[in-house]
Amino acid sequence: MSSLRIAVLDSGVNPLHSHVGCLAAGVNLAAEGKVEDTLDLLGYGTSVAALIHALAPEATIVPVRIFDKTLSTNLPMLVRALEWCAANSIQIINLSLGTADEDHREPFERAVARIAAAGAVLVAPYAIEEKLLLPGTLPGVVGVVADTACGDAACTVKQMNSKVVFGAQPYPREIPGASPELNLNGVSFSVARVSAYLARVWPSRRAGEPVEQGMFFSPSIQHARTQRPDEPR
Repeated sequence: MSSLRIAVLDSGVNPLHSHVGCLAAGVNLAAEGKVEDTLDLLGYGTSVAALIHALAPEATIVPVRIFDKTLSTNLPMLVRALEWCAANSIQIINLSLGTADEDHREPFERAVARIAAAGAVLVAPYAIEEKLLLPGTLPGVVGVVADTACGDAACTVKQMNSKVVFGAQPYPREIPGASPELNLNGVSFSVARVSAYLARVWPSRRAGEPVEQGMFFSPSIQHARTQRPDEPR
């Protein structure tokens, strides 16, 4: 799995942080004229990358910065980021956000088709509470919901509106001695967990097999867990 590349579409990643592991060169689409600057100024992308690395340490993380000084972006930038991933040998695209705007459906459908043609897969929020989100509800996208009942190393599989949806804990990497509820939390971390679980089963996928089928309670998923920051590798 050493060649597997996971793109983290977020606020960038701090390459000096000890928890993020191996980073490949990414791209900054949020700041004009600074395409190589993927340094995280907000901390969210680094938290997502740290969780993915804890659960899938052999994968290479590729930062794709779509946020600059605030956690906001726009549809053209997001589509450019997805297309960049499809063109740059990314296998798993981790997207922490979604929109309920139906006017965005067709641009997302076209981007998802390009991702599938490149042999990659997009992982994105299916819903937040009762609000369905694009692109996570689209066919071919691995949709994710927050599920606080999940164990640290497990994900649930649900049938929602004729789509297979995955649930996972909405918590980042564990901080020793701190309650998870006091740390950052949200569906972004559920998405990160499912991206990492998918990375673990990726090498065993059969050609043409739906992603969801390969993820159903795979032993490599059941035995995964996040590594504590104070544990040796």
